[in-house]
Formats: sequence, C-alpha cells, structure tokens
Amino acid sequence: MTDSTRPRIGLALAGGGPLGAIYEIGALCALDEAIPGLDLNAMDGYVGVSAGGFVAAGLANGLTARQLCTAFIENEGPANDIVRPGLFIRPALAEYARRLALLPAVAARAGYGFALQGRPLLAALEQLGRVLPTGLFANAPLERQVRRLLSAPGRHNDFRHLQAERGRRLVLVATDLDSGEAAPFGLPGWDQVPISEAVAASAALPGLFPPVQLKGPHGPRWYVDGALKKTLHARVLLDMGLDLVLCLNPLVPFDATHARHRVLAQGEERIPNLVDGGLPVVLSQTFRTLIHSRLELGMKGYESSHPGTDILLFEPDHRDGALFLANTFGYGQRRRLVEHAYQRTRADLRSRRGTLGAALARHGLVLNDAVLDDPHRHLLRPSHDQGKTRPGSRAAKALRRLDEVLDDLQRSLAAFEPK
Repeated sequence: MTDSTRPRIGLALAGGGPLGAIYEIGALCALDEAIPGLDLNAMDGYVGVSAGGFVAAGLANGLTARQLCTAFIENEGPANDIVRPGLFIRPALAEYARRLALLPAVAARAGYGFALQGRPLLAALEQLGRVLPTGLFANAPLERQVRRLLSAPGRHNDFRHLQAERGRRLVLVATDLDSGEAAPFGLPGWDQVPISEAVAASAALPGLFPPVQLKGPHGPRWYVDGALKKTLHARVLLDMGLDLVLCLNPLVPFDATHARHRVLAQGEERIPNLVDGGLPVVLSQTFRTLIHSRLELGMKGYESSHPGTDILLFEPDHRDGALFLANTFGYGQRRRLVEHAYQRTRADLRSRRGTLGAALARHGLVLNDAVLDDPHRHLLRPSHDQGKTRPGSRAAKALRRLDEVLDDLQRSLAAFEPK
C-alpha cells in the first residue's frame, strides 16, 4: 500500500490515573498483536488526556506498547525508562509550604472581619479556605521522569521536533483553570512548552495535584486536567480528516446488577451492592458515570459531524469488578491488572469480531484470528504466584466463549436494523 493510498489513522487516549495507564497499555498490547497491519508508533495523530497523555507521548516517540509495559508495569529496562506508579503520590511539600506561609495574614483578616466587622462565622471560615493546598501530590516527580524518558537518543521532548523529525502530531490536552477552555498543547501556537510539562498539566486533577503554570498563546496561565472539559478530545484528530480513529477509555461505571449473574473471570470479585463499599466506592461510581455520560454524548456527536471517519472505541466491560476495585500501587497488582486488561481486550475483540473486522477491512486491516483464538497467549510471563492459580473450569471457559459469540451476533444484527 503506497503512502497516497494508505489509511490515515489516529489514536485517542483518555485519562484515569495509574489505573488508566495500566489498562491502556494492556489493551494496546492486545490491539498490536491482533491487528498485524497496525503500527501504534506510526499513527498520523495522537491525542492524550491525563494518563493517556503519558502513554501517547511514549508511543509517538517510538516506545512500543510492550516497552511501555516493561517500563511502567514490570519496572525493567533502562533506568531512565522506568516509571513507577509511586511517582503519582509524592506529597506536594512546596504547595503545602506556600499555603502555610499565607496562614498568618489570612487568619488575621478572617478574625478581624468576624470579631470587629460582625461578619458571619461561615464567611470567616470560607476565607480561611485560601490556605488549603490546591493539591495533595506533587507534579514535579512525574514531569522529571517523563523528561528523562524522552531524553534518550531518537526521542523528543519538544512537540515541534517530534513533528519535524518523526512526522508525529502529538496533542496533549489540559484545561485552562481561569477560562475553563481546552488547551491543546502540541497544536500550532501551543507547541512551545516541553512535552513533559504538558503531560504534567494534563494530569493535574484538581484536589489531587496542584495546577501547573505553562506559557501558552495567551502568556503564562494555570492549567489542570484535560478531562474537566471532555473525556477523549478525539475531535482534535477528526478535524485532521483521518480515515480511522481508535479510542481507548479506561474508566467506565460499574454495572453491579448484571455482574451478579455473570460468570466471573479469574481475579474478579462479586460485588452485590456498591453502597456496601462506602464513600470511596460511591464517589468512584459517581465520577465514572459523569465522565462516561459525556463520552457517550461526544461519540454520538462525532458520528454526526464526521461521518466519513470510522471511530472504534475500546473500554472495559461495565461488569468488570476486577478493574473497578483495582489497587494499582502494588507490583503484583499491576502485573495482574495489565494481564487482565490484555485478556479482556482480546475477549472484546473476539466478541466484536464481525463488526470490527468489517470496519478494519475498509482501511486495509484485518484481525488475526489465530492470535485472538490462541488460549495460551499471555502478555507477561506467569509469576511464581500466578503459576499456583488454578485455571478456570472448562464449563466457565465455554460459557465465556458463548457470551462472546452471542455478543458478536447481537452487534451484527444491530447493524442491519433501521436507524
């Protein structure tokens, strides 16, 4: 296939913290194996948000999905490439100190207003809120590690050099804190900041990480997580006139009602009622539901506004309790989660084989059935502990395979229904 006839393909990666990166790496490894003509390091465009920005920056710089897995999950390979999830939970000591320094003046003003001006106590307490840190964890360790990662020969921490020398358009989206508008770092006018700093800004989820000050087209401004505006920001790629856009979204609301009656995969836990999980589980479900509802609206809008582009979305099964309850900071947990994401994406590809195969065929791509149907294929070498795990029963495997076939049949029939 010549350059003039080859399809133009883009990759859009949503956020989700360390869990999002783990899911996307596992899913991308599955896609890389199952679609042999797809080169994840030669996309015509990449857009990333939050943790998806970290993964997109690596892919655009030539790091394969397997190499990202080795560095981020297995903590192996060159020292500069290793990215430990612990980088996400370093206390923001500088932010704490800066806010603490404001306490005497702010407390004096609040006390003066309450005692001498008769202001309500709640107003005084609200004024004291200015001394609270804007984030619990520091951005700097992640930025430094990404900068080291992109400093290796052949890689670029400069959007303009990446575009000029590798022909890769990389866009990392943050949100302007003062205006609420999306900031597409990497597009013309937004490409003068280092990629590593844009990654840190895109991942600065308010409350967890302080805003990041960067110089954009309007001068120095403060930026936070790009997911505040949109979940995927795939329109950046669609407006480039691409033929096919692959979208990965790691965070979905958990459907506990259907999960109760589902055959569980290895490592999954049955969850009868989310309220039993307390506040963290309720907040997680609320956050996931909010961002996913925006994603659904966005996908429908993309189909209407860009009918000439095929858009394929990959995300976890809404009944997947293993990902919903995941703890991403233990080494063994990370290995299990990335393997889980890899295997569940393979199952998703099998269950949608008919519809996905037809969409890919329009762009000269095919699914490798031999790879997808290989029951012995794994992403990671089984660890000592994993080797002790008894495999699922034949009946459970047969039921899961039946689920995949029925899902594929249902989607194929739906394609013929009148709109």
